[in-house]
Amino acid sequence: MKKTSLLLILLLLTGIGITISCEPDDICPESTPTTPSLIIDAYDVDTPENKKAVTKLLVGGIDNKNVLPGYGIVSATQIVLPLKTDANTTQYVLIKDAFVNDNGTPDDTSDDYFDGNTDVVTINYTREEVYVSRACGYKTIYKNVTLTVEPETNDENWIKSRQPLNDNQSVENETETHFNIFH
Repeated sequence: MKKTSLLLILLLLTGIGITISCEPDDICPESTPTTPSLIIDAYDVDTPENKKAVTKLLVGGIDNKNVLPGYGIVSATQIVLPLKTDANTTQYVLIKDAFVNDNGTPDDTSDDYFDGNTDVVTINYTREEVYVSRACGYKTIYKNVTLTVEPETNDENWIKSRQPLNDNQSVENETETHFNIFH
């Protein structure tokens, strides 16, 4: 009887030890906020209280001009731009009324390029890494965010003005607007 009781107690303690030492899976839930993107809303320069879609918008990287997914000649009232996590500056080319210029050779697509009214947007910021959780790791938030706009060539800017929504604008939330542009 003593041996059975001792064996039963030992099995219970071993079972408790296993239960106590188990850990939950390290999977980052999709609902967990991660590194946010810069969100820009577009407004009509003539009636600033009204949103106005940017027609035939194309957004690309400044260095290689790859088209940002979701922005290959679309109309949009909101532009979502991911920012670099390894640098304090990110640049994009925003082309309004974009079209594919076939360079006079419609049968040869190798020399085609995007054309239209092109502005270069430069976003400067300071980065701060914030611990989220063991499963999700760190995310980057951006402080003291500024946005400047220049035409790519000597053309006139299609973005007439820009406005941060807060003084000392930061990008910490992935659902709120950070800047308004007027065109």
